Amino acid sequence: MNMLSRLNSIAARIAAAIILAIILGLVTAIGLNEVVTNRYLRSAGDNSRTHYILSKGNVSLIKVKNNQSLLSGRIVATIRAAASAPVSERPRIVADMTQPDLEVALDTKGRPEAAGDEEGLLYALHQLVGMQLEMLSPPVLISTRRVSAPGGDDQRPASTAELTATLADGQRIVFTIPDFPEHPPNGLMLFLISILFVAIVISILTAHRLAAPIRDFATAADRLGVDLTAPPLAERGPRELRATIRTVNRMQQRLQRFLEDRTQMLAAISHDLRAPLARLRLRIELVADREQRRKMFSDLEAMNAMIDSTLAFARDEARQEPRSLVDLGILVGDVCEDAGDAGGQVLYAGRRGVDISCRPTMMRRAVANLVDNAVKYGGGARVNIVRDDDRVTVVVDDDGPGIPADEQEKVFAPFYRRDPARDPAKAGVGLGLSIARTVAREHGGDVTLKNRDAGGLSALIELPA
Repeated sequence: MNMLSRLNSIAARIAAAIILAIILGLVTAIGLNEVVTNRYLRSAGDNSRTHYILSKGNVSLIKVKNNQSLLSGRIVATIRAAASAPVSERPRIVADMTQPDLEVALDTKGRPEAAGDEEGLLYALHQLVGMQLEMLSPPVLISTRRVSAPGGDDQRPASTAELTATLADGQRIVFTIPDFPEHPPNGLMLFLISILFVAIVISILTAHRLAAPIRDFATAADRLGVDLTAPPLAERGPRELRATIRTVNRMQQRLQRFLEDRTQMLAAISHDLRAPLARLRLRIELVADREQRRKMFSDLEAMNAMIDSTLAFARDEARQEPRSLVDLGILVGDVCEDAGDAGGQVLYAGRRGVDISCRPTMMRRAVANLVDNAVKYGGGARVNIVRDDDRVTVVVDDDGPGIPADEQEKVFAPFYRRDPARDPAKAGVGLGLSIARTVAREHGGDVTLKNRDAGGLSALIELPA
C-alpha cells in the first residue's frame, strides 16, 4: 500500500510523464521514418531491407541504401570477389550478390564511362568505394552516374543511380541502385522535431491532468470561505493533494461545530437574560420616583432590543438558510419599499436583473440595516446598485454628518454606539453594521463606509457577481 501511495505522488507522475514522452518520441520518430521513407518505396515495388540496431543505450534505424558505409562495403566486397575470380566464375558471383535494393550485372555492351557527381550521396558513395579499392592491384576504375528520365530502352525511374567498376581486363560490373536519394535524409532533425512535439503534447496533457484537481480544490476552497455549509471537497488527485483536501474538510467540520456552538451560546444567553429582566421590570414598578422609573424602563427597553436583535441573528444563523439565485435588484427594492412604508425617506434608483447566489433572508437583513441607519442618522437614504465585471455593489447614501475616518472601523464592533447620549431617541443597539458586515463576508464580500465629498455617508455592500 505504501508503494502504491508513492507511485501516485506528484513526483512519480512527473517522472512517468517524462519517460512516456521520451518513449513516445522514439516511437513517433521511427514511425515517421517508416511512413516518409518506406511507404512510397513500397508502393513503387521496392523490397529493400530496413535494419533496426539495438545497442547499449542506443536505438538506431538504418536503411541500407541510405547508409553509405554499408552500401559501399557490399559493392567493394563484390568487386574484390569478381576481380580475384576467373572470368567464368564472375556471372555466378554477380548473381549471388544481386539484391532487390542493389542490382549487380556484368556489362557486355561496353557502356561509356561517366564522371561522378560533384555533390550529393552518389558522389559520397563514389569516394567511399574508391578509397577502399585504392590498394587493390591491379587497380579498378570507378565511375558513377544517374540514369536519365524514362524514355529509352531502360525504363528506370529518374532517381536510379549506377556505379560502374571497370576491371583490369576491361570487363565492367554495373551496380544499379533504384530510388537512390540525391541528398541524405534529415533524420536527426525529424527525430528532434518528433521528440519536441510529442514531449510538448504529453507535458501539456499531463500538466492539465495534474492541475485539474488543484483548480477544483482552489475553487472549492474559495467557496468554503464564503459558505461553510458547502459539501466537503471530493478527495481526488495525487497523494499530497488528497491529504490537503482531507485537512481542509476536517477544518470545515471544526468551523461548523464552532459556529454552531457560538450560535447556541448566544441564543441561550439571550434567552436566559429574559427572566432577570422580567424581574427587574416588576421591581421598577415599585420605584416611587417617576423620573428614575422612566430611565430604568428606557434602559430595560434598550436591553430587550439588544436581546431581540441577538436572538433574531442567532435564529437566522441556526436555520442555515440554503443559497439560491436571487435578483438583487428586486430584493433591495423590496427593502426600500418597506422602509418607505415605515415613514422613512428612501429613494431607490437600482435596476432589476442583477442575479447573485445568496441567502435571501440574511441578505435582506444586511441591506435593511444599512437603509435603516441612513434613515435614522442621515435623514433619508438613496440606494443604487452598481454592477462591475466581477462585483456587485449596493450603495446606500445619506446626507447626515458622516463618521470620522478614525471611527469608520470601530462602528463595526458589536454593541458599539457613537455617543448615544447626544440623541437618545436615535440610539440603536449597535449590532446593525456588525451583522451587515458578517452577512456580506459570509457571501464573499464586505461592507465599507466612506464620507461623501458633498457631505453625508456612503455605505457599500460589495458582493461577488
